[in-house]
Amino acid sequence: MPSAEIITIGTEILLGEIVDTNTRHIARILRGMGVNLFRTVTIGDNVERIADAIRNSMKRAEIVITTGGLGPTVDDPTREAVALALGVETEFREDLWEQVVAVISRYGRKPSENQKRQAYIPNGALAIKNPVGTAPCFIVESPLSDRAERSGAPRHADEAGVRESVIISLPGVPNEMEYILHNSIVPYLQKRFDLNEIIKIRVLHCAGLGEGMIDEKIADLETLNNPTVGLAAHTGVVDIRIAAKARNETEADEMIAKIESDVRQRLGDIVFGADEDKLEEAALNAVASRGWSLIGIESGLDGALARKIPRTVSISTQSVQASNLLDVLRATRSESKADAALGVIASIEDRTADIALITPRGEKTHHITYGGPPRSVTRWAVNLALDWLRRRARDPEGD
Repeated sequence: MPSAEIITIGTEILLGEIVDTNTRHIARILRGMGVNLFRTVTIGDNVERIADAIRNSMKRAEIVITTGGLGPTVDDPTREAVALALGVETEFREDLWEQVVAVISRYGRKPSENQKRQAYIPNGALAIKNPVGTAPCFIVESPLSDRAERSGAPRHADEAGVRESVIISLPGVPNEMEYILHNSIVPYLQKRFDLNEIIKIRVLHCAGLGEGMIDEKIADLETLNNPTVGLAAHTGVVDIRIAAKARNETEADEMIAKIESDVRQRLGDIVFGADEDKLEEAALNAVASRGWSLIGIESGLDGALARKIPRTVSISTQSVQASNLLDVLRATRSESKADAALGVIASIEDRTADIALITPRGEKTHHITYGGPPRSVTRWAVNLALDWLRRRARDPEGD
């Protein structure tokens, strides 16, 4: 099973001017192919630093993928950096220049002289055409050393631990990168590395218990080798990731299903959904299953509850406080003729929230305090309130 590393190139990413979405997309594609991704890194537009990152990745991984830095300007240094990392020169490719000219002509323009830079790739590289942009891509196959060949070392590692690597350089523009990745790079990798395994992931979403308490209940599962089980804590929600490596999707599904069943048995309704399921959907579905109509009120949340519950009234902090939340909620419920009402008020400064819930089965209030960053108070309060609503709708006696 080959391993991979991703190097994202661009000073604008390091400075936080744009968000890197390419790494996530490439990682998911590699995962689906059964490739182990162990490291990702972002490097600014500096030839020496990029070359150094490539050399280091080549020592650890068989597949090194770069994105970005293939444009026509001086601060697009990937071509030169890959060449420097491998100790070769760049060479002008007339066929790539013709491709650049053809793409630009579709816009009724002639290429500028600096765009010839895009027709240069490292000497000996395999050119990959870019039919959806002006930045040709390339693959450089780093050969095994003579010593490794003489010693009969495995295909992907010589006796000193230096790996045979392929360096794949893709554009930074997401739609160009994705097109080339799917249409050219995936078939290349499948053939080159004889990829015949897949990695499939199932994510279970939990609410009502913290990460530490969930860890205690499933700690033994987290030591498994295949499938692997891991936790990721969010604000008021904890994800359990189950990843299975198998020869085909059916086998992976069977492996995942066995672990998922075990997790659900241990955690019960702490698990509210999987994969694309959302907490608000689980709460609203539970309410709908009771045949209840629902109204919400919020204060101090800046519309956070209203974005989850369609019928939500925002009330000023002067009109509603913890002391009169239940009274205000009763009046709102009565006026709207709703069966159930959920009220949430939050104090970012104090990092506290108060929740009130009225259903046909009775009334409940809850005061909660938060130990995390103040900016997360609203999201935390809304998630806890939605989970409380979900639980009360599913089990009117539960909290």
